[in-house]
Formats: sequence, C-alpha cells, structure tokens
Amino acid sequence: MALRDERVTLAHGGGGKAMRDLIEEVFTSVFAPPGMEDQARLQAEALAEPGARLAFTTDSYVVTPIEFPGGDIGKIAVCGTVNDLAVGGATPLWLSAAFIIEEGTEIALLRRIVATMAREAEAAGVKIVTGDTKVVGRGACDGVFVTTAGVGVIPGGVEMAAGRVAPGDVAIVNGVLGDHGATILAARGDLALSSAIESDCAALGHLMVDVLTVAPGAKAARDLTRGGLASALNEIAEAAGCGIEIEEDALPLRTEVVGMCEILGLDPLYLANEGRLVVFVPEAEAEAALAAMRARPEGSGAVIVGRAVGGHKQVRMTTAFGGQRIVDMLVGEQLPRIC
Repeated sequence: MALRDERVTLAHGGGGKAMRDLIEEVFTSVFAPPGMEDQARLQAEALAEPGARLAFTTDSYVVTPIEFPGGDIGKIAVCGTVNDLAVGGATPLWLSAAFIIEEGTEIALLRRIVATMAREAEAAGVKIVTGDTKVVGRGACDGVFVTTAGVGVIPGGVEMAAGRVAPGDVAIVNGVLGDHGATILAARGDLALSSAIESDCAALGHLMVDVLTVAPGAKAARDLTRGGLASALNEIAEAAGCGIEIEEDALPLRTEVVGMCEILGLDPLYLANEGRLVVFVPEAEAEAALAAMRARPEGSGAVIVGRAVGGHKQVRMTTAFGGQRIVDMLVGEQLPRIC
C-alpha cells in the first residue's frame, strides 16, 4: 500500500505521485472504471431500441454533517442522481463522481464515503465510470463536496413530463415524508434535539421501472428533495396548468417528525427527502402502481395523497378539521445543507 497518510494534504491535489496514490487506492481501486482514459466510453444495448433517448443530469452535494444516521454524502450523491434520472422515466446506467476535498480531511472518511458509493451504485444497477478529485486549502470547503452526473436511457414510448398531468390523475408517494430533513437537523446537534429517525435516502430506479411496467400511462414524477412535497406539487401544478388537492389525513408522517416540526415551527410538507417521490398516474392505474411500489422496501409505505383537479391552479390541502388551506412554494431556505 503506497498511501500511508492519515489525512489529505495539498500534495494529494498536486498532480504527482501523492495524487496518483490517493486516486488509485481510495477511488479507482473501489469504483474500477473501465480503462484509465480521460473519458468514459459508453455502450448499451438499450440505446439500439427504437425510440430510445439519452437522459443526462448532474447535481452537487454539500450535506452537513457528512455522515448521519442512515447514510452519508456518498449515499446521497449516488441515490440523488439515480433518482433524478428515474423520475424522468430513464433507466440509470452510468455515473461520474467528482470530489472537492478540504486539506486535513481524514483518508479513512474518504474510504467510507467511496465504499458507500460503490455499494449503492451496485444496488442501483449503475456504474461509476469516470471522475475527478481536487484538494483545496483548509477552510475553502466544508470537508468533502461531491458532484455526480448521471446518464440513463429512456425507453421508446415513455414520456414523463409535468405538463402531461391532467384533472383526475392520482398522486402517490412511496413512503413517509420528512425523515431526511429531520435526521439532518437532529444530527447537527445545534438545537439539542435527540431522535431515533434515520434518513430515508434510497435509490428509486428499480421502483420506477416497476411502476412504469404496470402503469404505462404514468404522467409525471418528482423526487421530493429540497422544498419537500409542497414544492414538487407546486412545480407540477404550474407546468400542468391545473390544481392539485391533497388530504392532510392521507399524508404519511412519523409522529416524531411532526413533533419536531411543532417544536421548531416548521411544516413537514417542506422537509427534504432523499428517497421519496410523488408520481401521477391515471386513476385506472393507481392501484397497480401502489401494489408495485409496496412490493419493494423503498416503497412499502406508498399511499395515495391526492389528485389533480380542474377549476383552479393551486395546491390545496384539506385539513384534518375539514377546511382547506393553500400549500404554496417554499419561501427562503427552511433547512440549509440537507443534500
């Protein structure tokens, strides 16, 4: 083993032997990308199918703390990018991974992050095929930042877009809401909160394939990250030009999450999630979609939360008391650095 350092130094970003040792022992030995060129060269039988299209997405991850109950920044980086592809109807296939590492970061922490990423990528059926590392001075970043880009293939005939949602379509979420945001808030320790909640972080590619198999008429889906369910529904309502009505009693929320929100004056509808999505399907396909979700661990808590309606273009919630309130877009930042 050539890498004997316990912490990252600026030399590990200098382009010499120290950098090569870091890349080879911490990253490429685990990810095992095909070849060692400056680019990944990709082939997939799915691209030869009639009507197939490429889907491409990218995202950066800056979560604090880097490790938290239920995951770490590496798990979010893989799952988040897989989910961005999946909600568009794509089968995720390839990822890139770029790391910005602060001088002084523990090598052992990097190894744990990389091991998590490799494990999650394998489970999601994707390969990490190319990447990059940069080392910056102390204080120039917060430990480790990760940027991932993802490429997938949308099969012919699949057309997922928010503008396709129409009155009568049913909104389904795949499990309890707000766990990730509540977990990160508690893990920071700033507010002396203790909780047994773990992040909901999960890759949803396989789940979406199952949903589209039994509900080919599915209209649109969104992963419920920053801004939570409320922001996702508002984006869909605006694009579709119709209203969305949800039922407060139908929302899957843990008592602990609701209690934490009440203490802090937060609304769980806006809490971030990293393994939750909302999908709109025709009413005739709703039960099949529910069954497909519930057959997988990441969708075992799937429920119908509402539907698209005509007559207005807002997101409205029927409360437990029988009244209605408007659920607007998030204004400002409720929980910074949740992904």
